[in-house]
Amino acid sequence: MMERKRKLFCEISPFTYKLSLLKCRVIRHVFNLTCLKKFATTKSNERLPVLVYRHKSLIRRKLGNVDVQLQNNKAANLNIAAPKVSNVMIRPGECFSFWKLVGSCTVKKGYKEGLTISNGQLGKDIGGGMCQFTNLIHWMVLHTPMQIVEHHHHDGLDLFPDYGRQIPFGVGTSIMYNYLDYRFINPTEYVFQLIVYTTSEYLCGELRADRELPYKYHIKLTDEFFSEEADGIFRNNCIYRECYDKKTGGLITKELLKRNHAKVMYDTSKLSVTERTV
Repeated sequence: MMERKRKLFCEISPFTYKLSLLKCRVIRHVFNLTCLKKFATTKSNERLPVLVYRHKSLIRRKLGNVDVQLQNNKAANLNIAAPKVSNVMIRPGECFSFWKLVGSCTVKKGYKEGLTISNGQLGKDIGGGMCQFTNLIHWMVLHTPMQIVEHHHHDGLDLFPDYGRQIPFGVGTSIMYNYLDYRFINPTEYVFQLIVYTTSEYLCGELRADRELPYKYHIKLTDEFFSEEADGIFRNNCIYRECYDKKTGGLITKELLKRNHAKVMYDTSKLSVTERTV
């Protein structure tokens, strides 16, 4: 007889879920109070002179059969959150924390119900859509020498078919107020500035610096293919970051950021499966 999997405390009922959520948030608050890191909170309306990297992402994207209203609500949520982050200065030794700047997303603050992903399941909640915000920041930070110290993934699942994809699959982020954060530190002698704003169509961002950087960075996707395995179709790839010397063009370092092996959760009939292990 197959043993029934024992439920976690947070899975017993909505009440126990809320208790678990509260516990996680209290622990993070205590950690922040005792943390020795200095958080980046100072802002300046004067832009630093050197543009390090710029990117924008489409706010209303085609995501399977997701309700269009959730996309519109996400746009409203991003409009509220962007000014809370924009113009922040990340000085040498400082730590950027997304939730430290944005705070909780509540109805009272104007946030609406948007799309969320939790444990591989699609859902909706107040403030949904913030993952797109940290996705944008993460992609820009990868093009700098700053060091990512907290980054959570939507691991193991490919939830939506590609539609105008600009960045490699598997570079995304997963956040949840306040205990799943996105954080990076500035270990350099440079001062950086993060600028974020929205248009009617896009979430836009810039990372700027006080001086020209000696290096440039490229994110490289390799070995991408779909494989058929015993329990479904899987998407595979490797993502590398390469650092080049601007003066000589020589490769300084090459590091593997992530190796993805994610189960495809949408219609696979039009995919080209190049490897079969069944």
